[in-house]
Amino acid sequence: MPPITNDWADALKEEYKKDYYKKLFDFVGKAYASGTVYPPGDDIFNAFHLTPLSEVKVVIIGQDPYHEPGQAHGLSFSVKPGVEIPPSLVNIYKELESDCGCYIPNNGYLVKWAEQGVLLLNAVLTVQAHRAASHQGKGWEEFTDAAIRALNQEDRPIVFMLWGSFARSKKQMLNNPQHLILEAPHPSPLSAYRGFFGCKHFSKANQFLTEHGTEPIDWQIENI
Repeated sequence: MPPITNDWADALKEEYKKDYYKKLFDFVGKAYASGTVYPPGDDIFNAFHLTPLSEVKVVIIGQDPYHEPGQAHGLSFSVKPGVEIPPSLVNIYKELESDCGCYIPNNGYLVKWAEQGVLLLNAVLTVQAHRAASHQGKGWEEFTDAAIRALNQEDRPIVFMLWGSFARSKKQMLNNPQHLILEAPHPSPLSAYRGFFGCKHFSKANQFLTEHGTEPIDWQIENI
Protein backbone atom coordinates (compact mmCIF):
# COMPACT_ATOMS: atom_id res chain seq x y z
CA MET A 1 0.00 0.00 0.00
CA PRO A 2 1.63 3.28 -1.04
CA PRO A 3 1.51 5.80 1.82
CA ILE A 4 -0.93 8.69 1.82
CA THR A 5 1.29 11.75 1.50
CA ASN A 6 -1.07 14.74 1.25
CA ASP A 7 -2.97 16.42 4.12
CA TRP A 8 -4.93 13.24 4.79
CA ALA A 9 -1.72 11.78 6.24
CA ASP A 10 -1.81 14.19 9.17
CA ALA A 11 -5.54 13.73 9.73
CA LEU A 12 -5.20 9.94 9.84
CA LYS A 13 -1.78 9.58 11.48
CA GLU A 14 -3.16 8.39 14.84
CA GLU A 15 -4.90 5.48 13.10
CA TYR A 16 -1.60 3.97 11.95
CA LYS A 17 -0.55 3.51 15.59
CA LYS A 18 -3.66 1.58 16.62
CA ASP A 19 -3.79 -2.18 17.01
CA TYR A 20 -6.61 -2.61 14.49
CA TYR A 21 -4.56 -0.91 11.77
CA LYS A 22 -1.51 -3.07 12.40
CA LYS A 23 -3.72 -6.18 12.08
CA LEU A 24 -5.36 -4.74 8.96
CA PHE A 25 -2.00 -3.96 7.37
CA ASP A 26 -0.88 -7.51 8.08
CA PHE A 27 -4.10 -9.01 6.72
CA VAL A 28 -4.00 -6.97 3.51
CA GLY A 29 -0.34 -7.78 2.88
CA LYS A 30 -0.99 -11.52 3.23
CA ALA A 31 -4.13 -11.32 1.07
CA TYR A 32 -2.24 -9.72 -1.82
CA ALA A 33 0.63 -12.18 -1.44
CA SER A 34 -1.58 -15.26 -1.47
CA GLY A 35 -4.34 -14.50 -3.99
CA THR A 36 -6.01 -12.00 -6.29
CA VAL A 37 -7.23 -8.87 -4.53
CA TYR A 38 -8.77 -5.69 -5.95
CA PRO A 39 -7.98 -2.93 -6.54
CA PRO A 40 -4.28 -3.18 -7.48
CA GLY A 41 -2.16 -2.37 -4.45
CA ASP A 42 -1.05 1.01 -5.78
CA ASP A 43 -4.71 2.07 -6.15
CA ILE A 44 -5.97 1.25 -2.65
CA PHE A 45 -5.80 4.85 -1.41
CA ASN A 46 -6.68 6.59 -4.68
CA ALA A 47 -9.69 8.34 -3.14
CA PHE A 48 -7.35 10.06 -0.67
CA HIS A 49 -4.57 10.66 -3.20
CA LEU A 50 -6.85 12.31 -5.75
CA THR A 51 -8.96 14.35 -3.32
CA PRO A 52 -6.95 16.01 -0.54
CA LEU A 53 -8.86 16.69 2.69
CA SER A 54 -8.63 20.45 2.25
CA GLU A 55 -10.22 20.21 -1.21
CA VAL A 56 -13.20 17.95 -0.41
CA LYS A 57 -16.52 19.51 -1.44
CA VAL A 58 -18.72 16.42 -1.80
CA VAL A 59 -18.50 12.94 -0.24
CA ILE A 60 -20.08 9.88 -1.90
CA ILE A 61 -19.82 6.78 0.28
CA GLY A 62 -19.76 3.27 -1.20
CA GLN A 63 -19.52 -0.06 0.57
CA ASP A 64 -16.62 -2.05 -0.92
CA PRO A 65 -14.74 -2.32 -4.21
CA TYR A 66 -15.94 -4.09 -7.33
CA HIS A 67 -14.64 -7.66 -7.24
CA GLU A 68 -14.28 -8.61 -10.92
CA PRO A 69 -11.14 -8.11 -13.08
CA GLY A 70 -10.24 -4.61 -14.23
CA GLN A 71 -13.07 -2.80 -12.46
CA ALA A 72 -11.89 -1.39 -9.13
CA HIS A 73 -9.29 1.36 -9.00
CA GLY A 74 -9.82 2.90 -5.57
CA LEU A 75 -12.82 5.19 -6.16
CA SER A 76 -16.35 4.24 -5.12
CA PHE A 77 -18.70 3.54 -8.07
CA SER A 78 -15.91 4.23 -10.62
CA VAL A 79 -14.41 1.74 -13.08
CA LYS A 80 -11.42 1.96 -15.37
CA PRO A 81 -11.83 3.07 -19.00
CA GLY A 82 -12.87 0.24 -21.31
CA VAL A 83 -14.74 -1.62 -18.56
CA GLU A 84 -18.50 -2.04 -18.82
CA ILE A 85 -20.36 0.54 -16.72
CA PRO A 86 -21.82 -1.22 -13.64
CA PRO A 87 -25.59 -1.09 -13.10
CA SER A 88 -25.50 1.31 -10.12
CA LEU A 89 -23.38 3.79 -12.06
CA VAL A 90 -25.72 3.48 -15.04
CA ASN A 91 -28.50 4.63 -12.71
CA ILE A 92 -26.34 7.45 -11.32
CA TYR A 93 -25.84 8.64 -14.89
CA LYS A 94 -29.61 8.41 -15.55
CA GLU A 95 -30.29 10.60 -12.53
CA LEU A 96 -27.60 13.06 -13.65
CA GLU A 97 -29.21 13.25 -17.09
CA SER A 98 -32.62 13.97 -15.54
CA ASP A 99 -31.31 16.32 -12.83
CA CYS A 100 -28.57 18.28 -14.59
CA GLY A 101 -28.98 17.52 -18.29
CA CYS A 102 -25.71 15.58 -18.51
CA TYR A 103 -25.43 13.16 -21.41
CA ILE A 104 -24.74 9.52 -20.51
CA PRO A 105 -21.06 8.86 -21.32
CA ASN A 106 -19.48 5.73 -22.74
CA ASN A 107 -17.33 5.04 -19.66
CA GLY A 108 -17.48 4.87 -15.88
CA TYR A 109 -14.18 6.58 -15.09
CA LEU A 110 -14.94 9.15 -12.36
CA VAL A 111 -11.46 10.61 -11.82
CA LYS A 112 -12.78 13.97 -13.11
CA TRP A 113 -15.08 14.14 -10.10
CA ALA A 114 -12.32 13.20 -7.67
CA GLU A 115 -10.04 15.90 -9.03
CA GLN A 116 -12.76 18.51 -8.46
CA GLY A 117 -13.22 17.64 -4.79
CA VAL A 118 -15.66 14.71 -4.84
CA LEU A 119 -14.35 12.15 -2.35
CA LEU A 120 -15.41 8.76 -3.73
CA LEU A 121 -14.87 6.76 -0.56
CA ASN A 122 -15.62 3.09 -0.07
CA ALA A 123 -15.98 2.01 3.56
CA VAL A 124 -13.87 -1.07 2.77
CA LEU A 125 -10.89 -0.51 0.49
CA THR A 126 -9.96 -4.02 -0.67
CA VAL A 127 -11.79 -7.19 -1.73
CA GLN A 128 -10.88 -10.73 -2.75
CA ALA A 129 -11.54 -11.51 -6.42
CA HIS A 130 -15.06 -12.78 -7.13
CA ARG A 131 -16.06 -12.54 -3.45
CA ALA A 132 -18.11 -9.44 -2.64
CA ALA A 133 -17.65 -8.07 0.88
CA SER A 134 -14.87 -10.58 1.62
CA HIS A 135 -12.72 -7.97 3.41
CA GLN A 136 -15.47 -6.49 5.55
CA GLY A 137 -14.87 -6.57 9.29
CA LYS A 138 -11.07 -6.59 8.95
CA GLY A 139 -10.49 -3.00 10.09
CA TRP A 140 -11.10 -0.90 6.99
CA GLU A 141 -14.38 0.41 8.41
CA GLU A 142 -12.56 1.86 11.42
CA PHE A 143 -10.05 3.57 9.15
CA THR A 144 -12.61 5.10 6.80
CA ASP A 145 -14.83 6.11 9.74
CA ALA A 146 -11.82 8.08 11.01
CA ALA A 147 -11.73 9.84 7.64
CA ILE A 148 -15.45 10.65 7.88
CA ARG A 149 -14.96 12.06 11.38
CA ALA A 150 -12.10 14.22 10.08
CA LEU A 151 -14.39 15.54 7.34
CA ASN A 152 -17.12 16.26 9.90
CA GLN A 153 -14.69 18.54 11.73
CA GLU A 154 -13.86 20.60 8.64
CA ASP A 155 -14.93 24.21 9.14
CA ARG A 156 -16.44 24.75 5.68
CA PRO A 157 -19.41 23.59 3.62
CA ILE A 158 -19.26 19.93 2.54
CA VAL A 159 -22.05 17.87 0.99
CA PHE A 160 -22.50 14.23 2.08
CA MET A 161 -24.47 12.02 -0.31
CA LEU A 162 -25.64 8.96 1.63
CA TRP A 163 -27.18 6.39 -0.68
CA GLY A 164 -28.67 3.23 0.81
CA SER A 165 -28.86 1.96 4.38
CA PHE A 166 -25.14 1.27 4.69
CA ALA A 167 -24.09 4.82 3.74
CA ARG A 168 -26.92 6.29 5.79
CA SER A 169 -25.59 4.51 8.86
CA LYS A 170 -22.65 6.93 8.76
CA LYS A 171 -24.99 9.86 9.44
CA GLN A 172 -24.52 9.43 13.20
CA MET A 173 -20.95 10.74 12.81
CA LEU A 174 -22.08 13.87 10.98
CA ASN A 175 -23.21 16.67 13.28
CA ASN A 176 -21.51 19.75 11.81
CA PRO A 177 -24.23 22.32 10.99
CA GLN A 178 -22.08 23.77 8.20
CA HIS A 179 -22.49 20.60 6.14
CA LEU A 180 -25.37 19.37 3.98
CA ILE A 181 -26.51 15.75 4.34
CA LEU A 182 -28.48 14.29 1.44
CA GLU A 183 -30.05 10.85 1.81
CA ALA A 184 -31.63 8.53 -0.77
CA PRO A 185 -32.03 4.83 -1.55
CA HIS A 186 -29.06 3.12 -3.19
CA PRO A 187 -28.77 3.55 -6.99
CA SER A 188 -28.64 -0.21 -7.57
CA PRO A 189 -31.33 -1.65 -9.87
CA LEU A 190 -32.95 -3.22 -6.79
CA SER A 191 -33.66 0.09 -5.09
CA ALA A 192 -33.15 3.05 -7.45
CA TYR A 193 -36.89 3.28 -8.19
CA ARG A 194 -37.65 3.70 -4.48
CA GLY A 195 -36.43 7.27 -4.46
CA PHE A 196 -32.93 7.51 -5.88
CA PHE A 197 -34.39 8.52 -9.22
CA GLY A 198 -35.67 12.03 -8.74
CA CYS A 199 -33.59 12.78 -5.61
CA LYS A 200 -31.81 15.63 -7.46
CA HIS A 201 -28.75 15.31 -5.21
CA PHE A 202 -26.37 16.61 -7.85
CA SER A 203 -28.17 19.91 -8.44
CA LYS A 204 -28.85 20.29 -4.70
CA ALA A 205 -25.14 19.85 -3.99
CA ASN A 206 -24.18 22.47 -6.56
CA GLN A 207 -26.80 24.91 -5.30
CA PHE A 208 -25.48 24.50 -1.74
CA LEU A 209 -21.86 24.96 -2.82
CA THR A 210 -22.70 28.02 -4.91
CA GLU A 211 -24.70 29.60 -2.07
CA HIS A 212 -21.65 29.22 0.16
CA GLY A 213 -19.24 30.78 -2.34
CA THR A 214 -17.70 27.49 -3.47
CA GLU A 215 -17.16 26.47 -7.09
CA PRO A 216 -19.81 23.88 -8.06
CA ILE A 217 -18.96 20.46 -9.49
CA ASP A 218 -18.98 19.87 -13.25
CA TRP A 219 -20.71 16.49 -13.12
CA GLN A 220 -20.41 15.72 -16.84
CA ILE A 221 -18.11 12.74 -17.46
CA GLU A 222 -16.99 13.04 -21.05
CA ASN A 223 -16.91 10.26 -23.61
CA ILE A 224 -13.55 8.60 -24.16
